[in-house]
Amino acid sequence: MNTVLIVGGGAAGMLAGIAAAKAGSTVHIFEKNEKLGKKIFITGKGRCNVTNACDVEELFGNVVTNAKFLYSSFYGFTNFDMMNLLEELGCHLKTERGNRVFPVSDRSSDVIKALAKSLSDLGVSVHYRSEAEALLMEEGVLKGLVIKEGTKKTKVYADQVIVACGGLSYQLTGSTGDGYELAKQAGHKVTSLSPALVPFVAEEPWVKELQGLSLRNVEASILKGKKVIYKEFGEMLFTHYGVSGPVLLSASSYGAKELKKGALTLSIDLKPALSAEQLDARILRDFEEAVNKQFKNALNNLYPSKLVPVIIDLSGIPPEKKVNEITKEERQNLIRVTKNFTVTLTSLRGYNEAVITQGGVSVKEVNPSTMESKLVPGLYFAGEVLDLDAVTGGFNLQIAWSTGWAAGKAAGEENNVR
Repeated sequence: MNTVLIVGGGAAGMLAGIAAAKAGSTVHIFEKNEKLGKKIFITGKGRCNVTNACDVEELFGNVVTNAKFLYSSFYGFTNFDMMNLLEELGCHLKTERGNRVFPVSDRSSDVIKALAKSLSDLGVSVHYRSEAEALLMEEGVLKGLVIKEGTKKTKVYADQVIVACGGLSYQLTGSTGDGYELAKQAGHKVTSLSPALVPFVAEEPWVKELQGLSLRNVEASILKGKKVIYKEFGEMLFTHYGVSGPVLLSASSYGAKELKKGALTLSIDLKPALSAEQLDARILRDFEEAVNKQFKNALNNLYPSKLVPVIIDLSGIPPEKKVNEITKEERQNLIRVTKNFTVTLTSLRGYNEAVITQGGVSVKEVNPSTMESKLVPGLYFAGEVLDLDAVTGGFNLQIAWSTGWAAGKAAGEENNVR
């Protein structure tokens, strides 16, 4: 029988295992942790945003890097295929805001259990606390893996090897870049790596004062000079070091490469539903109701209380000034600050706070239909180890499911025996 070895028992590795076993192969998964799916367990704040229920065609628009490469794998194993698989395995799903798909139970462990049971039913052997130290190459031909268990090293021979051990993000889950080293052993290029879907660090000292403030329904734009490199509507959060939240996490994937060259500007429209004229009318209305109040006491209907001191400072209007003395020009300054509340972004937080890794094994050296290396026959790559990433909303897990399935299906075909 064809034998397939899989490095990593995460999302891509488990799907590869299921697909390879269904194709009729003997399958072994080597997982360095004591259990499967450690990273899946913490995704979606422990709820696991399994995938996104958008049209298959819409998946591509949410991929940041190398979307075209995913054409075959996304259509070969779609988001709906993944949902059907989990439903068939007894893990029932629900769809929430933004087409995000979660288990009905809100427990990521139910996703892992369903996939683990499928692997067990299909006869896949899972080896825990087993680390792939090297590719087993003999006279330039891939023959299997060198596996390390504690201090013991073993040569494991096989026909196919699938590298699906993730990137560098959430290193406590075992993602320590092992897959990149295995790829380099095979002569593959690994592109520049960066944390992605990760919070930003900001320059302004007042950001710390806003720690814990969550803003909903704002429009956030990331600019390099005058060029807008990202724009999205939604929710964001101030932290003790900078900014985070769904809109900013997705922005980090677009800003990562640019930040390496220099600081970026975050422009927040705090009232995107109002034009400048409508906002002026709204401010005038509020001012009429607080006509004898000081400026600092007339803003609580417009902004969250934590934000008021910062807005006052940036507007340049004296806080003690009576509302009825504020000039039209001063009001225009207030409108400008509200529609263009700017923060200087200097860097990203590290891999331990990053949902995913941007960069990885160059997809130019991988067959997009099968995930097989173009350099070494019998070697496959799947999931985050590849130079593929997407925004938040279940899209990164779908990349792992689809590429894992493609690799497993191709590697698992019985006529692959070498």
